[in-house]
Amino acid sequence: MQQQQIEHRQNSFGMLLKQWRDRRSFSQLDLALISQVSQRHISFLESGRAKPSQEMVLQLATVLEIPLRQQNLMLSAAGFTPMHSETDLSAPEMSPVRKAIDLMLQQHEPYPAFVVDRYWNLILTNNGATLLLDAFIDRDKIHALFYTDGKINLMRMLFHPQGLRPFVVNWESFIDHLLQRLHRETLVERAGDNSTRLLDELMSYPDVSNIWQTANRTAHNTLLLNIHLQRDNLELKFFTTIATLGTPYDITLQELRIECQFPADAATERNWQNYLNLISPSFGKAR
Repeated sequence: MQQQQIEHRQNSFGMLLKQWRDRRSFSQLDLALISQVSQRHISFLESGRAKPSQEMVLQLATVLEIPLRQQNLMLSAAGFTPMHSETDLSAPEMSPVRKAIDLMLQQHEPYPAFVVDRYWNLILTNNGATLLLDAFIDRDKIHALFYTDGKINLMRMLFHPQGLRPFVVNWESFIDHLLQRLHRETLVERAGDNSTRLLDELMSYPDVSNIWQTANRTAHNTLLLNIHLQRDNLELKFFTTIATLGTPYDITLQELRIECQFPADAATERNWQNYLNLISPSFGKAR
């Protein structure tokens, strides 16, 4: 009984509100001033002495920039029906968005572009991305090792000793950057249990935990952190831009990220073009 009471308290609206306020480094007064709600009422909401209206839940969630998935959890904790949908990208109503994403992927050819969800599962890729992965990992190995539940996990492919790891020249610095992103998404943004399990799995791979503990996070002299890949005579350096969909009201759309790879130097641009000309002359013509 006591354990159930503890779990109920941890999942209550008041506790969730306090957790998000702390994550955003807001005091009760800060939140009160920005949301135009009295500090006394904020205190009562967190302690459970007051019950919020649906409008109050959404108002505070907006101020605290709480993701839609977690807003649904807060609505449920406050006794309301979740209001944010989670629609599969293949659904008919998603057709305009899917067309827009497909256009972005096509326009980025011949360079790689990936669409990933919040768990870093590959949702869509362009031809450039497929050819990039094929250049470093046999397609059969990709499906055997990294294809689960109908999706390929990009993080798992980067960290795994039989994935891209042997071909990432700057593996330690690049993986440290990715670990920081994962920790932020998992612990700060509360991406969910699947993110926690993924982070735990990645930390269990050889040397990863040690890199996280000993990484030198001082300022770097480069403008951007590139991924430096090399296999035999093919050497590539790419930097990434990340695009998201503006003002989404659907959980799926809010959590999608479109990651486009660009050559970080003239040598990469030349090497990639030569590689494409070798394996696919018609596709290898830059647009």
